Amino acid sequence: MSAKTIALIRVESGKGEPSRFRYYEFILVAYVVVLLCSNLIGPGKSCRIAVFGFPLVFGAGNLFFPVSYIIDDVLTEVYGYARARRATWAGFGALIFAMVMSLTVIHLPPDAAEPFNQKLQPAMELVFGNTPRIFLASVLAFWVGDFANAFVMAKMKIWTDGKRLWTRTIGSTIVSEAVDSLIFYPIAFIGLWNARTVFQVIAFNWIMKVFVEVVATPLTYLVIRRLKQAEGIDFYDRGTDFNPFTIRT
Repeated sequence: MSAKTIALIRVESGKGEPSRFRYYEFILVAYVVVLLCSNLIGPGKSCRIAVFGFPLVFGAGNLFFPVSYIIDDVLTEVYGYARARRATWAGFGALIFAMVMSLTVIHLPPDAAEPFNQKLQPAMELVFGNTPRIFLASVLAFWVGDFANAFVMAKMKIWTDGKRLWTRTIGSTIVSEAVDSLIFYPIAFIGLWNARTVFQVIAFNWIMKVFVEVVATPLTYLVIRRLKQAEGIDFYDRGTDFNPFTIRT
């Protein structure tokens, strides 16, 4: 254990917390940006690649969506559940705004005198015209899955007394990505896809997202260590109010 790690102040919820953090806002913005981009760019595109001769089919957006859970791990580990909760609500609000903006822009009558609109309007409807059902599934799955991730991460840190970080990052992802997929795909596609296809997609996407978390573990370790050193704290959620319906820290 390095001297810098030993010098960290062990902080419990509401006790001795700094009034301001140096990097929290930057991590929060990164989280919301990744969340929005992964939900708006690529989720409707199906990709097929060959791995050792076996074809794999997946949604393009799924390559980047797990990054939002990795950032959520960082937020919870470094700043605690309450500040991760604020980030979840910020992301929730951003997704709702994106949904309202997408539907509004698509349904505004295009200017018939502008020839380019004849190409632009169908393209926008194709790319951004998700049905309310898919929007609902996406927002609900994110909200529940993200809170599950932060909750498991915070509780496991207490159970392990801050040791074995990898068990928390991977364990919380196993739970949260399962919750996310089990909510999103049935709500979005049951009745449109047969049940077997839905659960095959759930299984594959869950495995792929957990795999991304495992591969990213060394980077997650590095980022968390550097942030803890920069902020000078090691946060434990003893005494934390885990109610998801509040933004108090």
